[in-house]
Amino acid sequence: ALLPYVPRVPPATLPGKLTATTFALERPCCIFDRHANVSDTIWLVVAFANASAAFRNPPSRADVPLYERLATTHSYMTLEMAAAAYACSAPSPAILRVGGDTACGGQGGRDPCNGPLPSPGPYRVKFLVMGCHGPKAETRWSDPILLRRASSPSTIDPVPARRGSDAVVIASILASLGGALAVAVLSAMGAKAWGSLCHQDSGTGAFAHRSYRTHHIPPALPQPLPPGCRCSPPGLGCFAPWPAS
Repeated sequence: ALLPYVPRVPPATLPGKLTATTFALERPCCIFDRHANVSDTIWLVVAFANASAAFRNPPSRADVPLYERLATTHSYMTLEMAAAAYACSAPSPAILRVGGDTACGGQGGRDPCNGPLPSPGPYRVKFLVMGCHGPKAETRWSDPILLRRASSPSTIDPVPARRGSDAVVIASILASLGGALAVAVLSAMGAKAWGSLCHQDSGTGAFAHRSYRTHHIPPALPQPLPPGCRCSPPGLGCFAPWPAS
C-alpha cells in the first residue's frame, strides 16, 4: 500500500537539524496503525536523490541494503523499529536522527546501521513497513534533503573585521590581568635582587650600627709664643725677628 504521508525535515528552528553528516526527521505518528501488525517492523530507506527512483523494496530482511554498501548501491535501510513505536499511543520523541551513530563501520557489514552520511547529498527518504513475508506498506519519498557542507579551515578569518563589545571587554580584562601579573613578577625579582645586595653588605652595615669605645685624645691647647717671635701673615707661621743692623 502506498501511504500519502511524505517524510520531511522539521520546519521549525532546531539545533543540529542539518549538519555535514546528519539530519533530523519528523517522527510519523498514527500513520501505520491500519497497515502494520504487532510483529511487523518499520524501516527508513535512505537513498541519493537521483537513485531513489531506481530503488526496489527488498523481498525479505535478508535482502535489506546495508549502510556499508551505500557507496555502490546508492541506498540503504536503517532505523528498524517495531510498529508499536509509531502508534498513536506511543510516547516517543518528536524527531528521528538520521546518521547519528558514529560507531558504524565496525560490524563488518552484518547488521543495519545508522551511520554518518558520507556527502552533502541530496538525499531522499521513505518509511517502509516490513512483515514476515516482505513489504506491506510504504510512504512517499521525501523532497530532496541537502546537508550542510563542512567549512574548510582556510576560510576561517583569524582577524575578524568587527569585534563585539563583549569581546572588547574580555580583551581589556585579560590585558589588565597580564599587566598585573607582569608587575608582580618584576616586584618579586626586584625584592630578591635587593635582598641579595643587602646580604652581601651585611658586614659593613653591622659594623656601622655596632656600639664600640675608643681612647679619648684631648685636643691640644694653644702654646704661648716664644719671646721676640713675631707672626707673619696667617698661614705662614712664626719667625724670629731679624737682628737690628
